[in-house]
Amino acid sequence: MSDLNSQNNAETTVKNKLATTTVRAGINTDLHHGAVVAPIHLSSTYSLKGFNEKRQFDYSRTGNPTRSTFAQAIADLEQGSVGIATSTGMAAVNLLCQLLTTEDRVLIPHDCYGGSYRLFTHLAKRGLFKVSVVDQNDQQALQQALSLKPKLVLIETPSNPLLRIVDIEKIAKLSHEVGAVVAVDNTFLSPALQQPLLLGADIVFHSTTKYINGHSDVVGGVLVAKDKALGEELAWWANCIGITGSAFDSYLALRGLKTLVVRMKQHENNAAQVAKFLQNHPAIEQVYFPGLSDHPNHDIAARQQQGFGAMLSFEVKGGVEAVKRLFAHLNLFTLAQSLGGVESLISHPSTMTHAGMEIEAQLEAGITQSLVRISVGIEDIEDILNDLDTGLRASQQGSNNETNEKEKVAQASPVNLEINAQDVTKRVNKELSGKTDSNSASKASSQNLTPAFNGFW
Repeated sequence: MSDLNSQNNAETTVKNKLATTTVRAGINTDLHHGAVVAPIHLSSTYSLKGFNEKRQFDYSRTGNPTRSTFAQAIADLEQGSVGIATSTGMAAVNLLCQLLTTEDRVLIPHDCYGGSYRLFTHLAKRGLFKVSVVDQNDQQALQQALSLKPKLVLIETPSNPLLRIVDIEKIAKLSHEVGAVVAVDNTFLSPALQQPLLLGADIVFHSTTKYINGHSDVVGGVLVAKDKALGEELAWWANCIGITGSAFDSYLALRGLKTLVVRMKQHENNAAQVAKFLQNHPAIEQVYFPGLSDHPNHDIAARQQQGFGAMLSFEVKGGVEAVKRLFAHLNLFTLAQSLGGVESLISHPSTMTHAGMEIEAQLEAGITQSLVRISVGIEDIEDILNDLDTGLRASQQGSNNETNEKEKVAQASPVNLEINAQDVTKRVNKELSGKTDSNSASKASSQNLTPAFNGFW
């Protein structure tokens, strides 16, 4: 039996507030021994009562009590019908692809997570479906892309790594008018701060590795469907292609979920102070954080979110060499992948989270060599600010003697840094549609559009 048959008392009990729902997830569900906390079920298989008499669970790839409890908890928080826990966040994205045929089209944002971009574009190159890459804040480009009647529209807001915001309700309405299914990546905010299904989305998904678990000791994902029939279809595919999550990871993520709301409050409080600090720091060129009133989409974020989150990015003066010095002089921040843990992390998107995107696509999305992304932890804010200040001051030592960043990157790359973003979008979409001529195909090959091994992230 699948995870769809998990215990669900949501319809028979009074609706609790979100903080209460996170804490109470799985509490008092053990009917055998009365354990207060939901137990972990590690068994890979379950006995039948008799010939062709299955119990609620029969095989753990198909359904597992621990995973089922966790998936239903997220479904309740997102106010959806069906929750499906997957082995990774990218497994949840891959699950979306099972809705598409070779004749279908998916519309993805030009500035989405590098792993999502890589998956959709490379599967499209293999002919599994068609893909359109578009700036979803460009209304004309969005309308043009929607006129192609995509089967699936992917939304990521706030975007990774530049924290751009798009109007979920507006895009969902426009997408539904052309018959598209709308899926929203809610990883950066979690259900505590944004609930896309209430804004018109059909599917919401997360990398539970991040804020939902919150302790950097689990890799997992979850997908929630608003409609039960759609959720059942996706659950069938999750079992079919074998991407469901493990019991142990589900147990840890369920434990982490219980402190989600209180953690997010501290994350948010720290991030707001970090953003203001960076905004006034002489080593900073620009700060990207929706919580700042001068963010171009601040009003949309304030309307559709219950908070501004704890992710932010900034441009360091002095280019990539300044970034290297910054990283070398930090003690509290850890240079590492991922986000959403209680500890503060820092990363260089171009060479880390978005290494799977070709350089042209990075530039089109606004990802430069001087861009730094931070996941603000819950440490004491004074320690966080002191560490950043130390690193940023060190980053500016000797920067006046360095070559201009654009000149350096231009020398190292055949790509023209002054390339027009709209031209890039047209070229990428043309290539993905299979309409490139021989010269274009040769040029694409010479620029190695398939990422090297350093693009695994």
